[in-house]
Amino acid sequence: MPEMTRGPLALVGGGEWIGDDAIDRALVERGGHEVLVIPTAAAYEDPEAAVAMAAARYSELGAKVVSAMVLSRSDAEDARNAEQIRAAQFIYLAGGSPLHLRVTLKDSAVLRALFAAWYDGALVAGSSAGAMALSDPMIDPRGGAFTTGLGLVRDLAVVPHFTGGRDLQLDRTLALATDGCAVVALSPSTGVICETDGTWIEVGPGPIAVYVDQRNVGLSALAGKRFG
Repeated sequence: MPEMTRGPLALVGGGEWIGDDAIDRALVERGGHEVLVIPTAAAYEDPEAAVAMAAARYSELGAKVVSAMVLSRSDAEDARNAEQIRAAQFIYLAGGSPLHLRVTLKDSAVLRALFAAWYDGALVAGSSAGAMALSDPMIDPRGGAFTTGLGLVRDLAVVPHFTGGRDLQLDRTLALATDGCAVVALSPSTGVICETDGTWIEVGPGPIAVYVDQRNVGLSALAGKRFG
């Protein structure tokens, strides 16, 4: 499909729908006033609570939340879920387990529908595990190494819940990153948005850091990243 039709992509560092609401306001401005929440990553926690939290936040911003309860592989192959996602204009993947999210959605009918909606102009957002899984490679939270993600954006990996400093896991991730791969560290309630023209912006209280080849290079390093 033509690149010019792709919608915005938002990666959020966790703490979705609590704390600072600047990122949520920015997403409503771009995605509209109906938010489709997919709580796959929270399947083994409390997916209904995640949806309720989103509904509370977005009601404050004049937006409505609906959900696609894609919690298992069979849900991800369900034609009704795929149709709902294909028709959405603002799709949000909640946090939880990035590994469960990846294995549930990879090569599924729901993921194909998400790609189709995105390339037809829908906004796609992910927070914490959602942000981690949207990229390729994806960081394995068990040790900071790399694995395969869902591939909406390439040569970019997300570290959520960033506090502004380096730690052993982040150092390991940076050491294992391939040449030219951007590692984007995002603090809670803070995100980066790739606009439809390919421009990346930061929204929220921060901090964020973008590392390439173990150097903190800034947001401009994301220009020209490839999309799935």
